[in-house]
Amino acid sequence: MRTALRTAIATAVVAGVAITPALAAGAAFAADGPVAVKPAAATSVTATQAGTGEAAKAKAPTAKAPATTAPKTEAPKAEAPKTAPAAKVPATGIPKTEAPEADAAAGEGTGTYIRTMTLPNGAKAKIFKVGSLHFRAELYKQGQRVGTLDADGIAVAGNDDGTFLALFPNGDAHTWRGNHVPGARPGTYELANGSRVELVVQLGRKYLKAGNQVIAAVNGARQVTRYGNAVIVMEPDGGLAAYIPGSATQAAPRLLVTTGHVRTVKLANGAEAKIFKVADGHHRAELYQQGKRVGTLDADHWSVAANNNGAFFVLNSDGTSYDWVGNYLPGAKPGQYKLANGIRLELVKKDGRYGIQEIRLGVGTGVSYLKGDRQVFQFTGGGLVVLERDGGLAAYIPGAAKQSAPMPYTRDDACTIHTEVGIGAGTKAELTMSPNGPTATLRDIGSDKQVYTTLDRKHPSLPKSAGIIARIDNPFSATPTLYTKVEGGTAKGATHAFPKMLKGCTLNPVKGTSTPVTGTTGNTGTHGNTGVTVNTGGQTSVVPRGGVAAGAELGTESPANSTALYATGAGAASLAAAGLGFMVLRRRAADSRA
Repeated sequence: MRTALRTAIATAVVAGVAITPALAAGAAFAADGPVAVKPAAATSVTATQAGTGEAAKAKAPTAKAPATTAPKTEAPKAEAPKTAPAAKVPATGIPKTEAPEADAAAGEGTGTYIRTMTLPNGAKAKIFKVGSLHFRAELYKQGQRVGTLDADGIAVAGNDDGTFLALFPNGDAHTWRGNHVPGARPGTYELANGSRVELVVQLGRKYLKAGNQVIAAVNGARQVTRYGNAVIVMEPDGGLAAYIPGSATQAAPRLLVTTGHVRTVKLANGAEAKIFKVADGHHRAELYQQGKRVGTLDADHWSVAANNNGAFFVLNSDGTSYDWVGNYLPGAKPGQYKLANGIRLELVKKDGRYGIQEIRLGVGTGVSYLKGDRQVFQFTGGGLVVLERDGGLAAYIPGAAKQSAPMPYTRDDACTIHTEVGIGAGTKAELTMSPNGPTATLRDIGSDKQVYTTLDRKHPSLPKSAGIIARIDNPFSATPTLYTKVEGGTAKGATHAFPKMLKGCTLNPVKGTSTPVTGTTGNTGTHGNTGVTVNTGGQTSVVPRGGVAAGAELGTESPANSTALYATGAGAASLAAAGLGFMVLRRRAADSRA
């Protein structure tokens, strides 16, 4: 039980989750996933637990303070080099720290106050010792608490728009700004100290290797590791940041492989893909099975895919790739479907051709019709879909533990209704009412990242250790409410009503009962062959769960004169005669739209 709790806490804080997020967007330490990072000076500073070797080695003037006060310096400012090679930066010292004070122990969690660090962006981190190999940092900006890092047996890191803080279980802490490659693509990188690491992608997951050893792996959350004397942070999107404690030379990891062979990927079905860079925005993969070359994928500014009897391989034009086995619905019938992360799609057929569109807020975004054998669609919400000539659909959610083939959009999905309310402290609650009852998801307003466990019938309230009060009252009724209290003392809490069940929709019976509860408001209608869609007005809408952000790659296709594929042997489009089943196709022309 303790291990599971630690794992849950570690996962949340590695993502940079804010317990009391900042009110302004981007103020809190960024959670996992792609983030926009502004160019910043590579000003870098280090803090280690008092008495550690790194702190002793750092040369810094001593501030006038009581004997218990840690050394206090300010790091020299230096502009980050615009070119990849490492650049000389003035030696850095230990960030400003403050001695333990009586009122400094007023943190919301448990533990003994150790020190306060000042980060390059002006934020402060109060460091507490919770136990053996367990330290916690409470993060503050402009006096407001914006996040927590909990290094309980594992190192954790936060990223606030390019300002990093890495905290280790022994209390060592390092902070710097810059030295960051956002969205790094696979390849070999050289660090400022001359050491080299390799970013690879296997089975859809990103790994960081040194020699033949995996030193870090991302599965939906930020990771931090040490390699030699380097501290390396790996983001969920593959981004890399590195810092060399005590070194005057600091730089972002530098990509060494620029053209030619980039890497070889071992696919889930045992085949291999040798990936080559042809030019910027153009990569090629040679496919091998049992040592024999069986086909080629050419991703020239467009994503392409191969299907080997249900084993899929997708190559993107930037050289990134995904592969998986399954998650496949061959010969799907026209209708609406949802992906494992909640993205809602509609498959249509016109004049013998299949097409696909995303459904957002109950409205289609425009159908893109298939011309050829196969096409790849990527959605900003995190979904990846391969559409086959026979209507078959394959789906993959990069970095997600939950995977499945596209599933039919059901009556329960159509009856699900959402709304959002602010609960204070820079936090909002996404309130969902469905035939299976209410759920409440608390998110940071700025980053839209989930900051607490989802509340539902099985788990209607947060534990006391959460630091705030949030609970669902009357979770089995048709009119549940969410009670929240995010401030201490005599501050009053607030009650928020869940959206009412739609007219024509009922709660599913709960075990031990037989009478469903009927909703009282809403309008019903029909769409496609899946039943109900509803327009309720205001902020409430009928949408599937999961990301449905704008910008999905739909209705965008390659020039009309694009060549179809490369393959060895006769019958260029299909190698099924060899029993290998690889079929490859580039994305085709915009004039395929009906």
